[in-house]
Parts: sequence; structure tokens; C-alpha cells
Amino acid sequence: MSFWGAKVITGLFGAIPLVGEPLQIWLLGGFAPDDAALNRFFSLHYLLPFVIVGVVVLHIWALHIPGSSNPTGVEVKSESDTVPFYPYFIAKDGWTLGAFLFLYCLMVFFLPNQLGHPDNYIPANPMSTPAHIVPEWYFWPFYAILRAFTQNFFFIPAKLMGVMAMFGSILVWFFLPWLDKSPVRSGHYRPLFRKFFWFGLIPCMAVLFYCGGAPAEEPYVVLSQIAALYYFAHFLIILPIVSAIEKPKPLPYSITEAVLGSDENAKLATAG
Repeated sequence: MSFWGAKVITGLFGAIPLVGEPLQIWLLGGFAPDDAALNRFFSLHYLLPFVIVGVVVLHIWALHIPGSSNPTGVEVKSESDTVPFYPYFIAKDGWTLGAFLFLYCLMVFFLPNQLGHPDNYIPANPMSTPAHIVPEWYFWPFYAILRAFTQNFFFIPAKLMGVMAMFGSILVWFFLPWLDKSPVRSGHYRPLFRKFFWFGLIPCMAVLFYCGGAPAEEPYVVLSQIAALYYFAHFLIILPIVSAIEKPKPLPYSITEAVLGSDENAKLATAG
């Protein structure tokens, strides 16, 4: 799995016109994953945790300086809208961490092969590609999009089209502030948005998830193409139209009112 994973990941760079193939050979240090690629990938995976630590520091800074969001989508109006980090969030996050570690240790010590792939026990052979090999389960939706768009599109080669679609399916999230123009940021007060989310995007992602782990044959290829087209249509067409025509529900004055229901209850809660 690791051998063919390295082959596929570096093959994405090979889809770049003109410089793709030399770039792929340069990344691998040869024509196939070998000692040079192993040393480079090991060094990269050793350094990435330090990058993650830096991102964690930025996250903590953003949490304490600009502040965090909340499920209600209502801005903080007063101190009554907030709760102390201790003991509330310490208890909440501590329980979640404990539950996660329980499941994590259960998988590591008692079910180590439950989420694995049988092909992991086959020695890698550069001359023999496995008949049906897929990435880890959390990559299946994007793998389905990659396979769905591996078709020639005007002057764009099939492989490049698939790579662009796969990365575009992730990059589109970064443009959501410009695609979704609604003044209300929370879906709690946007009924039309919620309908398209629960009955459109979620089933679409479920289909992509299933097709990504299925063989590259019919009807899974056609289903992947239909779901992938709807995926992009949801963000690029449906979401801007919904945000323009939808009339959101009136927002409560404060988070306290949104949670407790009225200002009278909020006053009783703060007084108590």
C-alpha cells in the first residue's frame, strides 16, 4: 500500500504538462519508489509533526485573541454570552479526549487490522499492479472525484483533468466566504440552506464515499461522475443562488437568548 501510495501521489505531479514527468522522477529519485524516495518521505513525515505543532500554536492564539465561533452563529454581546474555559470546556474536552483514546487503544491493541487492507501483506512488486487498490477510507470521496474526471476535456489531458478536479474539490472550501453571501452565517436560521445541505450535499458525499472504495467499473464510475458534478454545482451554483434568494429567520439578540429562549430567562440565569 505504501509503495503504490507513493507511486500515485508522485504521479499526480506527473500530470503537470511539459515538466510533469521530469518532476516526478526528481521527487522519487528514480523511475519507481526506492531507497531515495523512502529517505525523502521519511524525512518529510518526520518534519510534518513540527509543522502541526506550529499550527496548533496559531490555533491557540486565534482562540484567545480573535475568539472562537459558536453553533448559534450569533456574535458575543456581553459576558453573559460566554462561559469560563475551566471547568466547562476542560470537562467537555476531557471527556471527548477520554472517549477517543478508549476507541483508539481498542483499535491499536485489539483490532489492528480492522481498518487495514489485505494487500498490505503482499510484498510490493513494481512489475505487478494490484487489481483493486484504493487509498485509506477517509480519502475515498476525493479518490472518487479523481476517477470521475479522468476524461479528456477539450485540450486538457484526462490525467490532468482528474488531478485538477480532486484538488479543486478541496480548494473550493476556501472560497466559501465569497460564494456564500448570506449575512447569516449559521444554518440554524437558514431553512433553504439546510434543505440543500442535508438532502443534497450529504447524500452526494455518501455516494462519493461508497464509490471511492468500489472498483473502477460500472455503475460506480457513472455514479461518481453524477455525484462529483453535483458536488461542484452545490458550491459554485446552488450556494450563491440560495444565499441571494433566501430570507433567513430573524436572529436572536444574543447567544443567551438563542440558548435560553428569551431575555427574561437569560436574566434569571445570570442572576442565579
